[in-house]
Amino acid sequence: MARLAILEFPDPRLRTRAAPVAAFDAALERLIGDMFETMYEAPGIGLAATQVNVHQRLIVIDTSELKNDPQVFINPQILARDGLEVTEEGCLSVPQVFEEVERAARVRARAQDRHGVVSERELDGLLAVCLQHEMDHLEGKLFVDYLSSLKRDRIRRRLEKEQRERDGAPRPRSGVPLRVGAKVI
Repeated sequence: MARLAILEFPDPRLRTRAAPVAAFDAALERLIGDMFETMYEAPGIGLAATQVNVHQRLIVIDTSELKNDPQVFINPQILARDGLEVTEEGCLSVPQVFEEVERAARVRARAQDRHGVVSERELDGLLAVCLQHEMDHLEGKLFVDYLSSLKRDRIRRRLEKEQRERDGAPRPRSGVPLRVGAKVI
């Protein structure tokens, strides 16, 4: 497995709409493994293929405390939404930014697994929020798009400045501070 580079806002590649996964083969298995390794090391609880510059409808998630419940969602669809929940979200593509976002509290989702088998599930809580967040990535949308344009521009300018200061050097992902109660997805 290999650790993949995570694109960071405002990289325009994050705005690319992902295409459906058609081939369930060894290359897809490698990508899934690489995405899990990248997500766990970052550390995060969800990662969309778009975030690693692969524009396919693939998401990996593990919301468990022990990181022992890896879940794969390929070509996911949300069939129904119910209720509203406001949660503080962060994103591996928008480092060290945490903001409140309103999403559906429960969703009914359909997706394929790593073998192409289709299933439908009822999701709630953190898993429902995480799936919605990652599905936004597949549509070229980020959680900062839910914020006011003023906040979004401020975040963009700060991240651009930090990138210039790094002079193109890769940003170490270990030790990224997480707020208590916030998850980076």
